Amino acid sequence: MDGAWCVAVKHQGKKYDVEIDDTSTGEEFKYQLYSLTGVEPDRQKILVKGGQLKDDTDMSTLGLKPGQIIMMMGTPGEGGGAIVRPKEKVKFVEDMTEAEAAQQVGATPAGLVNLGNTCYLNATLQVLRSIPELQEALGKYDHSSNRSSADAAPIPQLDLTRQLKVLYKSMAETQEGMPPIAFLNALRTAYPQFSEKAKNGHGYAQQDAEEAWSQIISQLNQRLQLKEGTPEENARSVSFIKKFMAGEFSSTLQCDDPAAKELGEEPTSSKDAFLKLNCHIDGHTNHLRDGIINGLTEKIEKKSELLDRDTTYTKTSKISRLPKYLTVHFVRFFWKREVQKKAKIMRKVTFPHELDAVEFCTDELRKALVPVRDKVREVRKDEEDIDRARKRRKLSNVTDGDGGHVDAASKDRKDDKKDDKKPAATTSADGDVEMAEVYKTDAEFEAEKDASLLAAKKELHGLINPELGKDDGANQSGLYELRGVVTHQGASADSGHYTAYVKKTGPKDPKTGKIGEEDGNWWWFNDDKVSEVTPDKIDALAGGGESHSALILLYRAIPLPSAEGLME
Repeated sequence: MDGAWCVAVKHQGKKYDVEIDDTSTGEEFKYQLYSLTGVEPDRQKILVKGGQLKDDTDMSTLGLKPGQIIMMMGTPGEGGGAIVRPKEKVKFVEDMTEAEAAQQVGATPAGLVNLGNTCYLNATLQVLRSIPELQEALGKYDHSSNRSSADAAPIPQLDLTRQLKVLYKSMAETQEGMPPIAFLNALRTAYPQFSEKAKNGHGYAQQDAEEAWSQIISQLNQRLQLKEGTPEENARSVSFIKKFMAGEFSSTLQCDDPAAKELGEEPTSSKDAFLKLNCHIDGHTNHLRDGIINGLTEKIEKKSELLDRDTTYTKTSKISRLPKYLTVHFVRFFWKREVQKKAKIMRKVTFPHELDAVEFCTDELRKALVPVRDKVREVRKDEEDIDRARKRRKLSNVTDGDGGHVDAASKDRKDDKKDDKKPAATTSADGDVEMAEVYKTDAEFEAEKDASLLAAKKELHGLINPELGKDDGANQSGLYELRGVVTHQGASADSGHYTAYVKKTGPKDPKTGKIGEEDGNWWWFNDDKVSEVTPDKIDALAGGGESHSALILLYRAIPLPSAEGLME
């Protein structure tokens, strides 16, 4: 039966009509009875077909009928049954301030008002806002002291970093659309290109979101400094961007002209920082991987000292440091001379929700990353297997030959898993010792699986390269998860429309501060309009026409599985 209906629960001579929802669990049913009888859930004994009701039982599997009588036994514990006044006064949403409502779990985040062709900026700001470490660093930013030694503090109103701090703080306290006026003024002062007027004479011109992203990152790189170490350890300042968002290339530059090689010109090596990976798109680019590989090889025109003339060189790069946050730019815009404006490459290029960047790395870095990456995948598979088995036990009950109840997972194990058998000795009528097969209980089976998983997680953390382990701003596995996307709609960078997609985070535990499991959905920021969308909307951003296509991807290093709390 679907939906909700009532059963009658008898307890100590009284009968209670209790509504059953076929999507609820035994635990939820017990809490309903707690509110009626005062008997705490852990002291209740509820008799249903097949035995005693368990917390994880799916109520829809019990075959209960409307009006059916269920027996409940149990008495309140010491102090039980009494209504306890909450320590904190309950506050309803309608009674909350705007700031309090904005900070509730599941609250829709604030959008940004379009101030006239400023969608490029709004989309950029929303994706950058998804970086929690950036929010934390901005919260500590001191306008007067947080600057490099060669950089004088600008006027507060024109300090881009300070204005970003103020804007994000204001956005955290509302669910309404925010007009980023002060930040936009600071951006246009620092970079006059964003003050360009529209060719029709009405308002400001549309700009490229990637250029806005790069200029904002550049400012943060100069001004947003983190203190590392203690005063006793000679604490030093390090750029937030350099720590969390900058990677490093190890590159080789070699002359293509055979004449230079004959004269003895040797390839040169260098190390260069990068703030984004470029995905170059040509007629053979179908996937993000193809475009990144294209971008790691570059042709350069420069003078050869031995040839004493300009010639072509090939620069080949490999990644020697992967940052925690990796920015990938689809190079979709190019200058079209005949129309004198930037045109857009419409080709469809797919991209993954999880990116394995190991193949783009130097041999040395790959050697450090591969053991951790492979162990992460092994642990994930074990976690999925355990979770799947528990769900089967919760959702599928089958009746054995004696009329009792055996969960489906146990039945599967008896049928299929020889390893779960353990021998037990019995004595026959003539005194001989016989060996019988006894199956492990669910509790024993789960305990073994959990212990094995805990050992694997500890092994994983032991595989992290010591030097890489000290760099908490780097990726230690080579695996990334997609967290944000800036999209562009239209055929030219000088027109069209930009929006942003940001993956929803899980609920935050107010006591521990830990982030809970995510539901997989995303927020779509279309200026001041904010809506929730499913993951398939992200897959549709691969391009192939003038509809919305990904321009900037923000990836975050996957959190390494934690062994904490597994055995609790």
